[in-house]
Amino acid sequence: MNIADVTKNEPRRKVMVIDSKSFYASVESVDRSLNPLQSLLVVMSQQENTNGGLVLAASPRAKKELGVKNVMRQRDVPYDPRLIIVNPRMNRYIAMNKKVNDIFRRFAAEEDLHLYSIDESILDFTNTWEYLKFQYGENLTLAKLARIIQLQVKNELGLYITVGIGDNPAMAKMALDLTAKHAFSLIGEWHFETIPDVLWPIKQLDDVWSIGSRTAKKLRRLGILSMQDLALFDPYRLKQEFGVRGTELSALAWGVDRSVLSQRYRIKEASISNSQVLPCDYSNRQEIEVVIREIGEQVASRLRAKNKIAGSVSLFIGYSHVSSQEKHSHGFNVQTNITPTNNSHKISQALTTLYEAHEDGGIIRHIGVAAGHLQMAGFEQMDLLQPVQQQVNESKIDQVIDDIRLKFGLTSLVKLSSIGTGGTMIDRAGLVGGHNGGNAFG
Repeated sequence: MNIADVTKNEPRRKVMVIDSKSFYASVESVDRSLNPLQSLLVVMSQQENTNGGLVLAASPRAKKELGVKNVMRQRDVPYDPRLIIVNPRMNRYIAMNKKVNDIFRRFAAEEDLHLYSIDESILDFTNTWEYLKFQYGENLTLAKLARIIQLQVKNELGLYITVGIGDNPAMAKMALDLTAKHAFSLIGEWHFETIPDVLWPIKQLDDVWSIGSRTAKKLRRLGILSMQDLALFDPYRLKQEFGVRGTELSALAWGVDRSVLSQRYRIKEASISNSQVLPCDYSNRQEIEVVIREIGEQVASRLRAKNKIAGSVSLFIGYSHVSSQEKHSHGFNVQTNITPTNNSHKISQALTTLYEAHEDGGIIRHIGVAAGHLQMAGFEQMDLLQPVQQQVNESKIDQVIDDIRLKFGLTSLVKLSSIGTGGTMIDRAGLVGGHNGGNAFG
């Protein structure tokens, strides 16, 4: 089967996926007047009562010379007197991300720019290509444009960016991950014609974007040992085995992706969730329930802020590494339907009941809460077993607490249990994305 025959009618766009190399570590290096590619620097997430800390980001040189990896524990980081260890500053990274994307906006229209993550963006130049050729010359190529953007980001912000180029977003993303990040120029360019050479030889299937380890394992059970095997595998059988995902996998193997950034739609919000990696291992049941209640109340407050009520709640419990080995399990994820509400007490009570029904003494390091089956507030059903006035009062109390915290801060009003051992609410108040949001060096 010839790739030209299969893809001859597929749309071709001019797409780049751009990644800020070792973004957090690079920002910290630049702020210290260091070259991001030459510095030995690690961004370490640390809190009080932690067993050390976790590596959030490491400079390329720290990875290469010292073997530092993301999510490595502090105690496992090799000692080197030259190594600079800093605390994360999420607000600073968000501000720098905006500056990077403001540069991208000089080349692509707003509707053709998608912020994929804090350090990755997708740009579609199809609609602005003629303008760009007028500005930079008729001999402009995507590779030349990528170099122009790289230099502007480097000269203005001191950051190095890696660029994947492709005929569509999925192809550009794979070009970024599998070629650009290993190229001296930090640029990788794929097109349909090159797919047999750059994609099909890959045998480590979960190295490919969007293919996780479980999917890769199931593919191997079907005798699919390379991306070429996947491309040539019966697409109807793939759909039978994986559902719609099977069709997507078959298309991915041929480099096919028909999505257009400017036509993207916003997925309807399906749930509201919060989670936390705990500062240390938790084994005390009472302390665990305090954290579950805190996160549950935070989710309930977010529901009220959005004028929503939830008809279900789910609880994720992630075991620590030690407990995972002992129990051969990473934890559990359970859900229950509830009478639609955004009442803090009712949601926390449902979560606590879930925990008590499924806990098995595991040592816990990660707790997550989600509220689903959302609908607009204002149509709540009263509990016939509870006095009406009591339910009205609970609602008023929730609203008063929300108003006070909105005006004076999250920690202006906390329950006594959150001050005691195990409570994490006060520590979480200053975090952005689960990490320190401060702007000062640390």
